[in-house]
Amino acid sequence: MSTFKRNEHMDHYLLALWNSISSGEVKVKELADTLFLSTKQTRRKLNQWQAAGWLTFEAGRGRGNHSTLLWNKDVESAYEQQFLAHLEKYSIQEVSKLLLYQWSTETKQRLMTRFQSKFGFHQEGQDRLIIPRFYRFLTYHPLKAADVHSANLIANIYNRVVALEEDNTIIPELAHRWEVTDKKLTLYLRKDVAFHDGSILKAEDVVQSFFRMKQDEIYAELWKPISKIYSSAPLIVEIEFPNGCTYILPLLSMITASIYKESNGQVIGTGSFYMGENSEEKTVLHAFKQYYGERPLLDTVEFIQVSREFGNVYYGAHESREVGTFEVESDSGFGIVVMNSYRHSDIARKEVRDYIHMLIDENRSQISTINSLISENHSGCLIGYSKPYSMPRIAKPSLSKPLQMKYTGYTKDVSIWLKNILKRAGIKVELGEVSFHDAVYHDHLKGSADIFIHGEIFELNQSFSYFNFMKNNFSPLRKLTQSDLFLQKCIQAYDQLPFEKWMDQHLRIENYLITNSLCIPLYYSKRQIPFSINLMNIKLKHFGYVDLSKLWMKPKF
Repeated sequence: MSTFKRNEHMDHYLLALWNSISSGEVKVKELADTLFLSTKQTRRKLNQWQAAGWLTFEAGRGRGNHSTLLWNKDVESAYEQQFLAHLEKYSIQEVSKLLLYQWSTETKQRLMTRFQSKFGFHQEGQDRLIIPRFYRFLTYHPLKAADVHSANLIANIYNRVVALEEDNTIIPELAHRWEVTDKKLTLYLRKDVAFHDGSILKAEDVVQSFFRMKQDEIYAELWKPISKIYSSAPLIVEIEFPNGCTYILPLLSMITASIYKESNGQVIGTGSFYMGENSEEKTVLHAFKQYYGERPLLDTVEFIQVSREFGNVYYGAHESREVGTFEVESDSGFGIVVMNSYRHSDIARKEVRDYIHMLIDENRSQISTINSLISENHSGCLIGYSKPYSMPRIAKPSLSKPLQMKYTGYTKDVSIWLKNILKRAGIKVELGEVSFHDAVYHDHLKGSADIFIHGEIFELNQSFSYFNFMKNNFSPLRKLTQSDLFLQKCIQAYDQLPFEKWMDQHLRIENYLITNSLCIPLYYSKRQIPFSINLMNIKLKHFGYVDLSKLWMKPKF
């Protein structure tokens, strides 16, 4: 599809000026500040716009005298018509950039409605689903996935040897059979499984994938019981754990245990979709026609970058806005308040943590006023197992200095809410922001905050997810567990404890965290996405997201 021509260019500075400054007396310095440009750049822009007939600008004579700006054309109205013309002529990812311009609220709503009609299924010889993407995916490398958006993408590109279902059953993926004893696991791999580059999966590919995960600093602790990984024959992989590893199959079911190979700088999988493009504008997945399992019914899935205001409605391209929709609701995890007791600050004192815990307990019922999709959690993280509790009233302790509280984008509103609760109770808090990338991949939250709010979404199986949540190095509790002997002993006990008996150990750990005001349950979260009634077979899978490999659209008659 063609790209914008120079004479069709829409200047976002001009639109920003139109929606900020009316005709009349102005100062060039004020215009420059409005546009975040230098005065020299602003004067150059004004001359260009005047030459194009958009405005008339008369510079003030003498120091301190005002200049005059007169608008000759309605910029926003003209740009709105250009936007609609571009929407018919150019690709969605190019037009999506224009939505980021500084439109008035009413105009932006109109434009988003028209833009939204381009999303959903396109049945132009191929079934193409287009999904709004608010942020670029952080990664599609299995070992680097620490956020749910990346992990959901990875679930569609790669396979694991086995999968762990919600009810604790293990089902085959790349391994069609297995034999497990107290000290060894033998995997029997499927024949003729193709990678996306056309090469055939070998036992050595699986061995190498497991070695990379075992040696990765984030997951090394999970693999500690395992001493040997090798192939004893074609399509057979052996894993030895002399002292036992009761969770060996659940471990191999993790998204991060996906099987992949690296070739010419590319990470290649065997999944039902392969990566076609991953840029600032869009991420494209194509159906893998040589997939060993059931071929996806979609041909292409495109995630197109849009602004957060756009919303997340899935519509067919051929459908009008009057076509019915239905909402799919899924669990979107839970929120916890983490208090870093190992820090050399007032938060190390249990009476300080207990007082903050009491304040949270007294105010949790207000949490839904921040966002209708979150509700108070008076129990814990283990749905169906955690028991409700309440905190006794205690006196306010003295603090030597303000507490350091950090937040990242998705917890901003809840963090401000909590800060205000503490402030009203006489607890001084200094609030600072951390980028999402730094919060995920670095210790900016875990290491530099006395208190922070963390949102967590379990993959599919709650029991193994909780264990992984406690043990992996991405965990918000990592520094806490490393400094607490009781927690270390509890986590080590999993190595010998049968997987089906893990829930009692989970509850023991959770009770310790709550009783000592270290990890406090705050809210449950839901996700709601409206879908066109013509979109079929919507099934939720990893992290509460829709399984893209199962979707299909009723043909247009």
